[in-house]
Amino acid sequence: MALTAPALAQTAPTTNQDVTTVDEIVVVGSRIRRDNYNAPSPTQVVTREEATLQGFASTTEALQSTAVTGGTSQINNSYGGYVTNGGPGANTIGLRGMGPSRTLVLLNGRRVSPAGSRGSVGSADLNVLPTAMIERVEVLRDGASSVYGSDAVAGVVNIQTRKNFEGLVFEAQRNEPLEANGNGGSTRLSLTAGARGDRWRAAGSIERYERDELTLRDREFTRCQTDGFRFDNDFIDPLTGKSKCYPLTTTGSNGVTINTIGTNMLTGIGAAGTVGDTFNRWRPNSGVTSGLVGFEGVGGGANDLNVRDTFEDRMLNESLISPVEITTIYGEGGYQLNALGNAEVYGEILYNKRESSQTGYRQLSLDYAKGSPLIPTSLSGSTAFGDQGLNKGQDVGVRAFIGFGNDHSRQEQSFNRYVGGIKGDFFLTDWRYDLSASYSRSRSEYTSEQFLTDRLIESLDVVSNGAGGFQCRELASNPGCVAAPALTTQTIGGVLPKEWVDYVFRPVTGVTVFEEKIVSLGIDGPLFSLPAGQVMGFFGAEWRDSEIDDTPGLDSQTGNTYNFSTSAITRGTDSVWEVFGEVEVPLLRDAPFAKELTLNGSFRYTDYDSYGDDTTYKIGLVYQPIDGVTFRGTYGTSYRAPALFEQFVGATTGYQSNTLDRCNNYGAPNVNPNRVANCTREGLPTDWQSTTSVEVITAGGADAGLAAETSKNMTIGLVLQPRLPEGWGDLAFAVDYYEIEVSNGVSRTGAGQILTRCYDSNPADFAADNGFCRLVERDAANGQLTVHDSYVNLATDNVKGLDYTLRYRKDVGPGTALFNLGVTQYTEISNKLFEEDPLEDYVGMIDNPEFTGTADLSYAWDKWRVRYGVEWIKGMESYTYYEEDPATSIYDLEVGDYWQHNASVQYTADGWTVTAGVRNLLNEDPPVISAGVNNRVGNAPLYSGYDYLGRTAFVNLTKSF
Repeated sequence: MALTAPALAQTAPTTNQDVTTVDEIVVVGSRIRRDNYNAPSPTQVVTREEATLQGFASTTEALQSTAVTGGTSQINNSYGGYVTNGGPGANTIGLRGMGPSRTLVLLNGRRVSPAGSRGSVGSADLNVLPTAMIERVEVLRDGASSVYGSDAVAGVVNIQTRKNFEGLVFEAQRNEPLEANGNGGSTRLSLTAGARGDRWRAAGSIERYERDELTLRDREFTRCQTDGFRFDNDFIDPLTGKSKCYPLTTTGSNGVTINTIGTNMLTGIGAAGTVGDTFNRWRPNSGVTSGLVGFEGVGGGANDLNVRDTFEDRMLNESLISPVEITTIYGEGGYQLNALGNAEVYGEILYNKRESSQTGYRQLSLDYAKGSPLIPTSLSGSTAFGDQGLNKGQDVGVRAFIGFGNDHSRQEQSFNRYVGGIKGDFFLTDWRYDLSASYSRSRSEYTSEQFLTDRLIESLDVVSNGAGGFQCRELASNPGCVAAPALTTQTIGGVLPKEWVDYVFRPVTGVTVFEEKIVSLGIDGPLFSLPAGQVMGFFGAEWRDSEIDDTPGLDSQTGNTYNFSTSAITRGTDSVWEVFGEVEVPLLRDAPFAKELTLNGSFRYTDYDSYGDDTTYKIGLVYQPIDGVTFRGTYGTSYRAPALFEQFVGATTGYQSNTLDRCNNYGAPNVNPNRVANCTREGLPTDWQSTTSVEVITAGGADAGLAAETSKNMTIGLVLQPRLPEGWGDLAFAVDYYEIEVSNGVSRTGAGQILTRCYDSNPADFAADNGFCRLVERDAANGQLTVHDSYVNLATDNVKGLDYTLRYRKDVGPGTALFNLGVTQYTEISNKLFEEDPLEDYVGMIDNPEFTGTADLSYAWDKWRVRYGVEWIKGMESYTYYEEDPATSIYDLEVGDYWQHNASVQYTADGWTVTAGVRNLLNEDPPVISAGVNNRVGNAPLYSGYDYLGRTAFVNLTKSF
């Protein structure tokens, strides 16, 4: 990754002479035509050659790397089992940890429209980018809303395609994990072609990218998820003497129980490791001939819960990294009119199709009504509890906790983008104009396999069919209904009749369409001259219109998906008019103590249909007192109307694990005293254990008065480029301090955070229903929690820190050595939901490292180039945030420094280049933490900065014709 300080990029080295040349290029950060050598904003350039040397198989992988993101967590393909904006399979980027909705993604300087599935689509999906045609990626890590529009709060990512490309190039790359049972690899094949004439140009590419699935079975750290408690507090399997394994979808010992039944308290024989002779949870055992014949007790009262079954082999089939197949076709061209100011008519076409899928694991809690002929005689006296929704008002006699097996979700997304425009000389001398229009459309069809509640209800209501079997009681009004299986050992163990499974377990499909239309006009050129140079200007206007239409499957809309979330239709439109301008004024040049002093200013007037109008601005200054020393700085504002999904997403009800209840076992030692007081106030016993899922309700904020967010951003930097003695090489160093403060920021806090902040809050605030407790309700009858986690305006959202970049280049022997170093330091990542709340700082907490860094050393000579790179993430801990004493806490909430080493070699001959190397050379595994606090993948934190694949070999072959 080319880390630049300032914005310098290295072109492809093919000879020793090429290596010693550094080109100045025009990069993102300004609309004004000039080089970016001394721009007021810090900019990073990623060239295709550097990305290839690092072994990235796609632009998505390069953009989500630590070098670009600064270590902030990104939505990638390890999040397939979680609810994310853009839906499963989407990959997004958010700079400065501010989220993807505050980072603008451009393709050749024009917006890439959102794409994805489900209602929460509001950011560009990196999967749509045409990797084969990309020349470089420019990353502006500075607020630029006044230059590029409202989304550019934290920065801008601009993807530049190859210009004036001629010839034919075939490229193939294979990445092969060496520690993952032969799974998780990826392949990319592409063909790029281009031609030119006297008045025309045309170029394009077609590529295919495939990534194989990586499952929990394939990596050691995910094969056996455990609690990971300190002081030997893990639940131990009495049969093996080892920690019990739990499925990925739970947080440990309080997770699902399978292959058992639930009854009222009955007397019987207990399994080995249990205490007493009365139980309400049982598992089949044909050797039991007394008590509850055919069953042994595995839980109830003070009995040890360890003996319950919580794991089976099919759980290891779950996706760790989900598979995907992507086809991308891209074309661009232009034709010189020799009229309208030497104008060129140009166009771009992008077509992308993504097919992604995820494998999960489902438990089926099947309720058999008391008196049902499906219940064996030995269990006919049981009354477990009242009807839970499957038994037409009848009490539940027995509940079967069935390990059902694997379920599958899939997404099919097509993305189309069309751009047309005309650009040429304006009627003023040295002025240019550019008028363009674009239309983008994303259509995603998403399918998940679901148990349908209405079919389960009818299948459980049975009568004898007269032939020793059963049929649905209401068969006449439900043709095709298949009776549920009788409660047998096989049924409890998950061996279910295919005919019945096909009837109750059905695919539910929804469709998401996102459309965006943009018309943009810009003119730029010199305004007038000053002694220090020409004053340059850029002025323009833009109109954007966006529309989202997400229609979930009917069963999802009506709440007919059993023990799964419901979703309403998301439908809305918004449009905006903007006028903007930018002026660059050279104040001093070649004066004493002022080799250069340049002022840059920009403004933008924005008028949304939904949220009215506002004006933003940005001021930048570049000061070079002497050769080799440059000071730079910017200060600006932004105005962002909530995205369509933030305004209009349909109310969605989901359920999360009962372990989220912060009052579980709150009487244990070392629990936050505020939590103890607040749970006591609710009348809960000190050994309270929630037995119901936490209901989480999410909805759009338009009807609740969701307001536009505003922000301020500032960057101050120092660039040193000392002239070293001849033969000592070239050195460049930059340090930039940045801070972004968002007011009324649009965000969701997360159910876990809401519950923690509520129950650990001051008891006086808890009693008054203040702060986060406004969003929490507890049912007095059964203790179930309901959390309202809708989009709201955060009072404050702050990010502050420093970027350090260094580059050193020197001729050594027959070639040239190049060293790049980049370090990002966060000094504050904080937010608060309500104005009266204190700011919560997350710096150093797990998933929010204080420091991250990348370094690489390369050496090029003749036709060869070798590279060695290191990625570093500083250790993190969450003890401070959760007010846990690391000396006494049962949780392991600390991870050490994480180092990833990469090496590669490249050989270039006439017409072809081969690159080979290894990522994660030392096979560094992610660190492990305890369950119940952070989201985890197996026993490791769910964090995009860690490599889940392990040591991976790669080879890239490029052939030109």
